Amino acid sequence: MKTSVQDFRKLVAQVGEIDQIMIDVEKAEGIYVWDTDKKRYMDMLSGICVGNVGHRNPKVVQAVKEQMDKYMHVMVYGEFVQSPQYKYIQRLKEFLPESLSQIFYVNSGSEAIEGALKAAKLFTKRSEIISCKASYHGSTLGAVSMLSQEEFTRGFRPLLPDCNKIAYNSFEDLEKITERTACVVAEAVAVGEGVKLPIEGWLQALRKRCNETGTVLIFDEIQTGFGRTGKLFAFEHFEGVVPDILCIAKGMGGGMPIGAFVGRDDIMQSLNNHHPLIGHASTFGGHPLGCVAALATLNCIIEDKLMADVERKGTRYRNELTHPLIKQVKGIGLFNCIELREDVDWQKALISCFSEGIITGTHLFNSQCLSLKPALIITDEQITESIERIKRALDKI
Repeated sequence: MKTSVQDFRKLVAQVGEIDQIMIDVEKAEGIYVWDTDKKRYMDMLSGICVGNVGHRNPKVVQAVKEQMDKYMHVMVYGEFVQSPQYKYIQRLKEFLPESLSQIFYVNSGSEAIEGALKAAKLFTKRSEIISCKASYHGSTLGAVSMLSQEEFTRGFRPLLPDCNKIAYNSFEDLEKITERTACVVAEAVAVGEGVKLPIEGWLQALRKRCNETGTVLIFDEIQTGFGRTGKLFAFEHFEGVVPDILCIAKGMGGGMPIGAFVGRDDIMQSLNNHHPLIGHASTFGGHPLGCVAALATLNCIIEDKLMADVERKGTRYRNELTHPLIKQVKGIGLFNCIELREDVDWQKALISCFSEGIITGTHLFNSQCLSLKPALIITDEQITESIERIKRALDKI
């Protein structure tokens, strides 16, 4: 049964404003989404980097079905021993630096960020939080407090106090990190204004400054994680840089809701040592269905060698997707964006892409950048077809 956009908006609170891109979804598989009119779309957004292994990946679906036959939610997170939670971190640790040794499960990226902030404050007994300008770390009040754009924060004041900003890639701004800074929250590869890579030596300098001041370094890999950049995590591209806490979600669950923050033992134990007893809590964190989906997703990425071809596939987009309306295609691996010329109407471009069967979206702080982040399983034939469709869409505006 088809649901009209108008009826949907009456009952379901949401933030989307462009009716022409409100697809009435019937099914999804691989890199494709079908609407109720049987139109097939190529998904270049992947649910905002959720569907790294493709929609309805058979291995993920099977794992969830098998777990459903055993049990679903049985107790608030952390009260019972649940093997799906243990098996996942046991497997993930094979691919993490040794220092990242303990996990706290949540349901989303925003929750992972909030938990990491609390752990850092408890561990350091400090109050200042530093984030990068033009970065987005979630929609909860703590995460919103780290935003630098007044238009996104003015309606939610008073914000969390003692939140300050530095410029991404600024060596000079690193001096703002001091012995009163609890944590720095940063992205190894920034995404807010369009995909931006760190300049040579900046992440290493950030790590060094945090070491000097006893500041907890938190990396937000909620979008960049799980093979999207060609490494399991983006920070692996940069030698000598390991965070104290790693925040993950989105692509972690292969389409199921799950998130986590993984950190050093001494920092993570701060949550447990806190008085009163609950330093952090999540009823559905580590839900067994999410955990088995996450394990199946990780195994799919590793065993099917999905990362091996990611950079080559991404390079094809950056080299072959050219058009008079495109300023550049930039990024790393399959974590890219199409930067339109300043005089191009981004809404018309977006609507035209959807009319040509291309699902995409704009970057939060730069609407001239369209997302180009298909599933890692995309084939060369599908890359060619998607490039042709995007070019046709731009021809029409």
